[in-house]
Amino acid sequence: MDFALPPVGEGLLEVELVRWLVSPGDAVKRGQSLMEVMSDKATMEVPAAFTGTVTATLAEPGSKVNVGQVVMRFETAESATQVSAERPASIRAAPAPLAAARNGVTAPAVGALPPAAPSVRHMARKLGVDLARVRGSGPAGRVLIDDLAGFLRPSETIPEPAAKPSPLAFDYGRPGTRTKLVGLRRKIAERMVEAKRAIPHYSYVDECDLTDLVRMRGQLKEPFAASGVKLTYLPFVVKAVARALKEIPVVNSTLDEKANEIVLHDKYHIGIAVAAPNGLIVPVIRDADQKDVATIAADIERLGGEARAGRSKLDDLKGGTFTVTSVGNIGGLISTPIINSPEVGILGVGKVTKRPVYDANGNVRPADIVFLSFSFDHRVLDGAIGAAFGNAVIRRLQTPAALLLPEKYGG
Repeated sequence: MDFALPPVGEGLLEVELVRWLVSPGDAVKRGQSLMEVMSDKATMEVPAAFTGTVTATLAEPGSKVNVGQVVMRFETAESATQVSAERPASIRAAPAPLAAARNGVTAPAVGALPPAAPSVRHMARKLGVDLARVRGSGPAGRVLIDDLAGFLRPSETIPEPAAKPSPLAFDYGRPGTRTKLVGLRRKIAERMVEAKRAIPHYSYVDECDLTDLVRMRGQLKEPFAASGVKLTYLPFVVKAVARALKEIPVVNSTLDEKANEIVLHDKYHIGIAVAAPNGLIVPVIRDADQKDVATIAADIERLGGEARAGRSKLDDLKGGTFTVTSVGNIGGLISTPIINSPEVGILGVGKVTKRPVYDANGNVRPADIVFLSFSFDHRVLDGAIGAAFGNAVIRRLQTPAALLLPEKYGG
């Protein structure tokens, strides 16, 4: 029997096959993950709509596959009638009219797996819920996480949260081996080459005295933790950047090369570079200018956790207008970050170090210093504008209490 790639997201007709999760000869249960695919930088797992044995895989990791394309063959002990009802079900919800017409199907059959997000399928498997029995309340019958609640027996409870994950482990490679450039690593390579080829970068580095911010964060860490929020320096940086972008609007822009226009945005969506096991992910904090530091901190923790676990939603990776990346937790002082195209600027935050500095009276005092490394698109921003933006960020980080106030008071 043939297994065709089912719909993997609204409007997605083509994805990259990252890796197979099964091999020929493996026994597969309905709902078990078969393969991992990627669109843009979001990865997702494709579940089985059958119970049987894999006989062949027909696509190689790193190749592009289309919704409705046969990617695998399998055998099943079920009757041919039931198999014929299940197999097209993987395509029936496809947004592509050609895929539906080719199979002559216009509505899901009884017993077929309804459309659902990978996270919903994963939760259903953990709870032992057969999705074929669930009536979805989402668009086109899509099963939502709330739809699973009615299938829990009164004695059942949601599983306890998993133990705190161990520190992120990077794959540093093995000498004498070759690694195929596929999936997220290939996407990063393509984006970086595109950015460096198209954008004339220039870098601007300045130092910032964070002594007051370090002191204030130390005072706020405990009450924030009591509310379930981990407070780092990054939420303050994001808040300072959002306000500085309002002061220097041209930095919050993109270059429309086709129209030969600089597009200045009135939304402040700040991307946060996250080091995931398979490569760099940049989820976006939307409307950062309208959020307080606590909300930004919660967003950073949620988006970072999803990125490191490979569960980033496609919508969370789009629409950024400026990016912040931090190497301080690893130990770097200064960087020259590559701009996240089509944005025109990026900020790299280094490690906070204690150093002796002179105060206004010429006396030496200890200070917590960080280097801020900016990269700008020289087609849009000249050096003076980049320096003005850097000063606007530094000024706000050096008066951190103002970042806790509404913008009309905090500036």
